[in-house]
Amino acid sequence: MKTILILGAGTAGTAIAHKLRRRLSKDWEVAVVDPSSTHLYQPGLLFLPFGKETEERILRERGSTLGKGITWHQKTVKAIDTDRRRIELEQGEALSYDFLIIASGTEIRPDMIDGMLGEGWRKNVFDFYTLDGAKALQEGLANFDGGRLVINIVEMPIKCPVAPLEFAFLADDYLAKRGIRDKTELVYATPLDGAFTKPLASKTLGYLLKEKGIQVESEFMTGEVDSEKNVIRSYDEREVPYDLLVTIPPHMGAGFLEDSDLGDELAFVPTDPHTLAAKNVERVFCIGDATDLPSSKAGSVAHFQADLMTENILGAIDGKELEPSFDGHSNCFVETGHGKAMLIDFNYETEPLPGQFPIPGIGPLPLLKECRRNHWAKLMFRHVYWHALLPARPIPISPTMSLAGKQLSAAAELGGE
Repeated sequence: MKTILILGAGTAGTAIAHKLRRRLSKDWEVAVVDPSSTHLYQPGLLFLPFGKETEERILRERGSTLGKGITWHQKTVKAIDTDRRRIELEQGEALSYDFLIIASGTEIRPDMIDGMLGEGWRKNVFDFYTLDGAKALQEGLANFDGGRLVINIVEMPIKCPVAPLEFAFLADDYLAKRGIRDKTELVYATPLDGAFTKPLASKTLGYLLKEKGIQVESEFMTGEVDSEKNVIRSYDEREVPYDLLVTIPPHMGAGFLEDSDLGDELAFVPTDPHTLAAKNVERVFCIGDATDLPSSKAGSVAHFQADLMTENILGAIDGKELEPSFDGHSNCFVETGHGKAMLIDFNYETEPLPGQFPIPGIGPLPLLKECRRNHWAKLMFRHVYWHALLPARPIPISPTMSLAGKQLSAAAELGGE
């Protein structure tokens, strides 16, 4: 029997496992390696600190998320030996493969910033990109009575690049409902020169920040957290004081990628941006957050990649040339607070534009515009995630981006300003 081995059973690994299991004959084993006994719905972490989500609704047993015919090795990867086509495990065992898919995701590394894990950690310095962090922050926010609340992105890339903005908007809403918004300074400190990396979206999101009275510290490159003085300090010695700090620490890929010389300086896998094959190594593909691609590290991207990677792997098995089909397509809802959200849809070449989604001219969801429909669609996505995206059932959205229904003139007008 031949084996396709998938390292990681998060969103990307689980989706591609289901797709391949359906398409491959019984002569092929589809196996995943992941030590965790649970699967986490990561978008729910954004809402957990505000009491809008529960741990029970965003966690499921790993066994229930992997379908029939998929082998699960609840083990920890130590290293990859691409010459011998095998995986070494921490438990001293080894697994062989015919094709390998790296879906090991990314993790936060607060230890990389001086002082971040100091006396203030999980007291008045919090993250929300982990379950423990989001739960601790829920308590921290409940005990917060006003002062200076700082949301700080340390560096890019990060998972779900818009999540810190969403947190700022939700914090504005949360504090207003508690009656302490006028007692709180909200500050958004980012290494970018604006609210987002794409000009049109950055202009729209930047306007919302201004409208909500959220101060922006742009081009702030965090080098240190000083828990004694309660300030974050940049490499150019700028200081931003805080009473409560919500940090998005540096992100890195899995440690075994460094040990196997497959990762770059951040342990992300150099990956062909269109075929999703790992560069300079045979029979290895990479999907989701583990890649070094300039596409967003988001669940929608993993879903679109899984659709296209399936065809390339089936073609590779038959000895066919890989199709350069992935265009960096991503779409995501941006929660803007007060029961509204925005939807953005973009790829490598085209920035988020106004329009209608998913049906051109009809919608029902407007693009690059906040409204209640988008908010309810974001809330309903949890159901779509568990019952359609994760088990890789057909979803009527193209894995490549369509320009139909989008207002191309908006980008041209921006360029003429």
